[in-house]
Amino acid sequence: MHKKIAIVTGSRAEYGLLHRLMKEVATEPSFTLQVIASAMHLSHEFGLTYKNILEDGFTIDAKIEMLLSSDTAVGITKSIGLGVIGFADAFARLEPDLVVLLGDRFETLAAAQAAFIAKIPIAHIHGGELTLGAYDDGIRHSITKMSHLHFVATNEYKQRVIQLGEDPDNVYCVGAMVLDSIQNMPLVSKESLQEQLGLQFKERNFVIT
Repeated sequence: MHKKIAIVTGSRAEYGLLHRLMKEVATEPSFTLQVIASAMHLSHEFGLTYKNILEDGFTIDAKIEMLLSSDTAVGITKSIGLGVIGFADAFARLEPDLVVLLGDRFETLAAAQAAFIAKIPIAHIHGGELTLGAYDDGIRHSITKMSHLHFVATNEYKQRVIQLGEDPDNVYCVGAMVLDSIQNMPLVSKESLQEQLGLQFKERNFVIT
């Protein structure tokens, strides 16, 4: 039976993880890929990165304008509210059979709330993880509780999702998605990297991000 799969992306970093999955869904004859871009992708401040999605050959089926120019608690909360409204309209129009969400950002929470109330099954990627000192855990675990399928990175995370009360039959340990990207990434030589960065590596080097 043909299924419409909606994949939600809100930032360049998360899109980098979802890109290969989106290609797989797009080339599967029994699926129709629906791409929903939101939040940072649509912001001038962050470079209008939705254009990267288009440049990669994907069609964006819905754009969710939700990001306020504020990182205060009030601003983020209002952004979530705008996101819920936007995603509700998008899901009503697109009528996906499954919504795919990754991680624990606030736009992902907004999408989860809208899909959950609309009774659209949610597949959540990278649940069960921990982030100390941030409210990511609360958002991530909330999305887990609203989701139906869970694709986690390690057995430890799998057990945590099950511990949250999810059906073990619906929790799959598939590894970290970034590994697929790394395996298919063309690597640059040390010499080329030095030239690109304009520096000369020492015997020992530190990268600080």
